[in-house]
Amino acid sequence: MTLRESTESLEAVDGGAEADRSAGQTSAAPRRRKRPLRASLVAVAVAVAAGTGVAAATGALGGDGDTTTSAVSSGPPKTAKVETASLTRTETVSGNLGYGDVTGVQAPPSGASQGGQSTTGSGSGVITWLPNEGDTIARGDTVYSLNEVKVPLLYGSTPLYRTVQSGSEGKDVKLVEENLSALGYTGFTVDDEYTDATATAVKAWQENLGREETGTVAPGDAVVAVGERRVADVKSAAGSAPTGDILTWTGTERMVTVDLEVKFEDLVDEGTKATLKLPDGTKVDATVKGIGTAATAAPAAGSTAGSAGAGASSADATLPIALEVKDQSKLGRYQAAPVDVTFEAETRKDVLAVPINALVALREGGYALETVGPKGVEYLPVELGMFAGGLVEVSGQGVTAGLVVGVPK
Repeated sequence: MTLRESTESLEAVDGGAEADRSAGQTSAAPRRRKRPLRASLVAVAVAVAAGTGVAAATGALGGDGDTTTSAVSSGPPKTAKVETASLTRTETVSGNLGYGDVTGVQAPPSGASQGGQSTTGSGSGVITWLPNEGDTIARGDTVYSLNEVKVPLLYGSTPLYRTVQSGSEGKDVKLVEENLSALGYTGFTVDDEYTDATATAVKAWQENLGREETGTVAPGDAVVAVGERRVADVKSAAGSAPTGDILTWTGTERMVTVDLEVKFEDLVDEGTKATLKLPDGTKVDATVKGIGTAATAAPAAGSTAGSAGAGASSADATLPIALEVKDQSKLGRYQAAPVDVTFEAETRKDVLAVPINALVALREGGYALETVGPKGVEYLPVELGMFAGGLVEVSGQGVTAGLVVGVPK
């Protein structure tokens, strides 16, 4: 049933009750003018259609909207209490569990050296060793071997783009020195100056790699990445020439990515908490780690710019979100899977709330709670607030914590 049908169904119940009352009485009681339903009331209409059991008031309710006593003396079949609660509205979106973005490790550039020997670039030499899919490569580990020369991984954000040697200065020099220091080599100062002491440490590193001890570092001597890597796919084979991507890799920790509709942009920020639901129903805590730039979806394949509905609009825009999971063990053995991601949209603390099915729809519009007092069954009109977790925020004259209200059996 659509939202329009749900709302019309609720209005039909009210209209039917009015018709019955008119047929059974000679004169109609004054009726308060109907007011437009608030957006939150539309949610109740949806709840009615979904079978949540919002009751419709009968002729026992007065037309003026005031608290009215029912002629029925038996009272409601089941009751609940108005409670003080904190309500949180949530939004659940679809996400994907995996290892994040996949990037390629390209063959050495033209003129790069390998173990002190210059190569002619892509297609030069022979790949003699490769890791396996799923292997983890840490700082100093071999990414691949070319002509029996190991090419290790260094951590950093600046690729090796020139030969650095005694007298060189720059960020790439500092990258080499930081990695040498992390690997346990000493005798030099970590800064952006390549000194003779740096060259001595480089020679010791090259000796341990089984390479020619040149004391210099050139493009192709190492692969640079931001941290530990996990091999996603091996593109080449031992014995082949190095061309294109030799392999692809990702980060080593599983994470969740979400293409978030821009209308939900206000739900997320760096550090925002979320809850993941895995395919087996397990719930896992996650935190927003990265937020990208909104992008508009491309037109459907085969469409033309002038065709109706072919172009993407701002309504198609999504925001790439990355969420980290600190306790990786809770993800079980899942390597890649679709997941539900729930964000907290809004929280209302210490409000009065009742089960949604405690609401009674008034003929003239609005809602009430069925109560049992000294005079019998009464209906207290209420204003509605947030809906969350099967409860609805209520307020109005006579509505207090602990008040007993009727609910469907």
